[in-house]
Amino acid sequence: MEEKWQVLTRCHVSSLVIDELCDQAEGQNTTVACFYFDFAARKEHSTTSVLGALLKQLVCGLEATPNEISLAYQGQRSAIGRRGPQLADIVKMLRNTASMKRTFICIDALDECVAGSRVEILDALNQILQSSPGTRMFVTGRPHIEAEVGKCLCGRGMAIRIAPRRCDIISYLHSKLKDDATPDVMDSNLKADILRKIPEDISEM
Repeated sequence: MEEKWQVLTRCHVSSLVIDELCDQAEGQNTTVACFYFDFAARKEHSTTSVLGALLKQLVCGLEATPNEISLAYQGQRSAIGRRGPQLADIVKMLRNTASMKRTFICIDALDECVAGSRVEILDALNQILQSSPGTRMFVTGRPHIEAEVGKCLCGRGMAIRIAPRRCDIISYLHSKLKDDATPDVMDSNLKADILRKIPEDISEM
């Protein structure tokens, strides 16, 4: 229950933040890029694929693709094996692209990223922050990576702990029970047990 609740809370908070940023960015000289890590697909989330996905989103927010990026991808398409741009090249393009507009980069569940890639991604984010003062980042993850994030980003950040309040949990349960499509299969005793037991278990986190 604890693990599942933490994941749901993180995803919900990240979605709210990203939606709000996208709404505020509309019509402004601002761009938003985000990436959601998934434990089940962690082997597919290489450093280059994650940073490449962020770069693609930032470029889509520009009126035209910078020549540097067009030339880099054209050159790689003609290379043997058609390999993609290398990590150093992607980081450089990210730094340059982020500096063109006010930029927000959001990364959800960074703790689900494999340790080696996480260090590389944090190093890249640090380089972006250094070269682009107008860039802001929002990262979610479980508490055990807090020190690592702070170290890699040279202390340029603020950690906010998120935990469910008992009254919020009870309110959420009431709303779900009210919307139950099959209310007849649950008697008043079971509802009372749900409203009592779940808040008690979660409050022990």
